Amino acid sequence: MKVFARKKEEPCCDCGCGDTSEDKVLVEYLYLDLSSCERCIGTDSVLDEVMLVLTPALKLAGYDVKYRKAEMASAELAVKYRFLSSPTIRVNGKDICDSVKENNCGCCGEISGSDVDCRVFEYNGETYEVPPKDMLARSILGAVFDKTDGGSCCSDYELPKNLRAFFDGKKNTSSCNCGVGCC
Repeated sequence: MKVFARKKEEPCCDCGCGDTSEDKVLVEYLYLDLSSCERCIGTDSVLDEVMLVLTPALKLAGYDVKYRKAEMASAELAVKYRFLSSPTIRVNGKDICDSVKENNCGCCGEISGSDVDCRVFEYNGETYEVPPKDMLARSILGAVFDKTDGGSCCSDYELPKNLRAFFDGKKNTSSCNCGVGCC
């Protein structure tokens, strides 16, 4: 008797939505810059702390937990991940935020030499550039245990103008020959 393994479908993108197993949890952190952007650095630090606590608890409950970080270093990579705003945290391909809210990010503006808006997190009636730990913990756990569809991440996608301006500006800044050390 031959046993055939079901061929896993190729994912349409790298958004993390491809594996829908009940016992798998993929937490992804997608960002623009961890060297100088205070918003990305702060969110990275808080998320690391939250994952240090949540991962053992989820593993104890029988979940296979993966935590991955990805720098959106180019427009092509941002398109591949269907990246909407920096920073982004996804659980099994779903953004933990219901919508994208942004404000001006001076750090990313300096990197690209253009005005750039980056994500802000709304929680308990307040707006944060770096999300609080309890917000992240609740949002991640909520996403893990939410069994509703939540919509497809694999619908039409176009790189937001804001991010296109960032990547275009970053390209232009990196090839600058102005002689004042901006490169």
